[in-house]
Amino acid sequence: MMKNIAAIAVLFGALVNGFAGEMVKAVPYQWRNVVIGGGGFVTGLIMHPQAKDLFYARTDVGGAYRWEASDKRWMPITDSFGSADFTGIESLALDPNDPNRVYLAAGTYENSQAAIFRSDDQGRTWQWTDVPFKMGGNEAGRFNGERLVVNPRNGENLFFGSRHAGLWESLDCGVNWSQVPGFPRTEMSKHGSRNGPVANGSAGIICVLFDGPAIYAAVSTTGTNFFRSTDDGGTWQPVPDQPTGLCPNHVVLAADGKMYLSYGSGPGPSDMTDGAVMKFNPQTAIWKDITPLKSPVKGQSFGYGAVAVDAQNPQVILATTFSRWRPHDEIFRSTNGGASWAPLLYQAHFDHAAAPYTADWTPHWLGCVVINPFDSNQAWFTTGYGVWCCTNLTAADSGRGTDWFFADRGLEETVPLTLISPPVGAHLLSGVGDIDGFRHEDLDCSPPGIFSGPRFGNTEDLAFAGKNPAIMIRTGTGRAKTHAAISKDGGKAWSLLPAEPTGGGHGGGTIALSADGATIVWTPPRSAPSFSANGGTNWTNCAGIPPGLRVVADPLDSLLFYAFDARTGRLLTSTNGAARFVATGAALPTEGSFGNSTTLSATPGLEGNLWLTLRRHGLYHSTDGGASFIKIGPVQDARSLGCGKAAPGKDFPALYLAGTIGNTVGLFRSVDAGATWTRINDDRHQYGAISHVTGDPRIFGRVYFATSGRGIIYGDEAKE
Repeated sequence: MMKNIAAIAVLFGALVNGFAGEMVKAVPYQWRNVVIGGGGFVTGLIMHPQAKDLFYARTDVGGAYRWEASDKRWMPITDSFGSADFTGIESLALDPNDPNRVYLAAGTYENSQAAIFRSDDQGRTWQWTDVPFKMGGNEAGRFNGERLVVNPRNGENLFFGSRHAGLWESLDCGVNWSQVPGFPRTEMSKHGSRNGPVANGSAGIICVLFDGPAIYAAVSTTGTNFFRSTDDGGTWQPVPDQPTGLCPNHVVLAADGKMYLSYGSGPGPSDMTDGAVMKFNPQTAIWKDITPLKSPVKGQSFGYGAVAVDAQNPQVILATTFSRWRPHDEIFRSTNGGASWAPLLYQAHFDHAAAPYTADWTPHWLGCVVINPFDSNQAWFTTGYGVWCCTNLTAADSGRGTDWFFADRGLEETVPLTLISPPVGAHLLSGVGDIDGFRHEDLDCSPPGIFSGPRFGNTEDLAFAGKNPAIMIRTGTGRAKTHAAISKDGGKAWSLLPAEPTGGGHGGGTIALSADGATIVWTPPRSAPSFSANGGTNWTNCAGIPPGLRVVADPLDSLLFYAFDARTGRLLTSTNGAARFVATGAALPTEGSFGNSTTLSATPGLEGNLWLTLRRHGLYHSTDGGASFIKIGPVQDARSLGCGKAAPGKDFPALYLAGTIGNTVGLFRSVDAGATWTRINDDRHQYGAISHVTGDPRIFGRVYFATSGRGIIYGDEAKE
């Protein structure tokens, strides 16, 4: 079925979120990213072969971007997508004869929705078709490709290689799709997925490529994996004498008709232990192994992620290693068609000014490399944390080092896990998946670095003391001796807690600080909450509270703590510093086995003033410490709630809610304690999913929120 968000943007939200009905009054807002720079896996770069400086990036969870050469920045083109199901981009295709046409294969996981999107204005507006096959933009083989392609002889004809359902074709610019019956039923290798929910996924058909009248397709299997059709896809045969034993990752065609293929022991990004680069001449059917460096080398095992050819000189080739962790992945360059190679990165200079945190990282997960078809001096490669660009590639011809800069201006692909906006110090602190977290003193510049002191892989929770907000606490995962750290200067410096609660060795979890900062309450994963009154040296299990519950501190009373048990619908309170919790008489809905869809929060500056968000049951408010709650009538679905500075003339904090009101899904604001609401985002600013909402206690109207892969967004009322 065809759908069009260009004409009526609301329809996209209706499809994804299932709403219909009257719209809620809106307040115009201006939205920006809190600048970090990169941060996630850019899985592909696709350059238009005919239009100079027109190219796109796809990511595993953060949508797609178009490069704006005049401003030297990336422009997000999928912010109107209202579901995280569609922010994992499986593949991206361009019409080589029409610079305005771009296509996306979107589906983050194999258990989520999938669609193929099409645009005739370079991604400014979209139409899409739901498809019956599943995708895996964040699954095994996500940098392989490209599996979506436009026929250069007929722009209405597209092919897509799926993971499990074979090869598909469209004859009407991607509006309708049908399975290609003649493609071989190939036994696909099973590959573990380190980051996605599918434990034993298959990458399937990872590449479709046109070469004159022939069509080629590569399959992620160690058996026969490279096929050719000479009758427009009607029938297919294995390419003769092809190598086996490794999985193809990328296939590219050079201007002289030669093909280059990169291989690994698996599709990645899980570790590869072997790999190769092969050269194939379709005219002579001769294969040649041109692998730059055989694996293993000095105990290092690795594969080859990507390969690129200079459009202006087909003898110039780049090939990237994959999972070569020591000292880092490498790009090899050949100027003689692969007869010999020289490494580029071992003597390269990297400019980290755009994102200082990257100085602590080394290039890894080099899943894509390209040479600008209009400029042989310019090359780009992608990593697990962003994009690097070089503008003096040919310096390597004379043995000089190449210069690379972090080219991620505007490209923000992170998954924030927690946000706080304290009333003093930096306006925002963030906990971020895979990167740890940041203290954001300037929202429009990448911070000087990650949190100082102990490093976590993920910072999973952040809290500050209500009456002494310079005292902060955070939890995280990683190899640190303990998995929580404390700061007494507003997050400038951090030190590990001296010990963890019994059974807390899993890392992370949720954490709270009493109003005076003297008591810490920590709920490690799958463990009961414990409290410490001596800075984390000794821990005692909290009585009367089941495992797994998140504890919230009252912002004024240092002895008061709260927790909500979604399994029983009970609100629990402690009046003795978290030593013992008892249930109040409040009758609340149950929701979820572990309350993953519920959040309890306390209103800053008020004692006993609580808010409870329930995905299926809306929003509840208590003014008596949880003894009773009232349901906020207009709210149908509450996903996340945050408080900010009160509106002029008001004495209650402004509320910001991600949820559904009046059958409209969006981000809403209330300046009268939830009595009335106005929508502040619009259908072109949905960002896949909105979570971890918080207002700024010092700036009325400012709101921060996390996304499912587009980083941290902040908004202010638009100036007239």
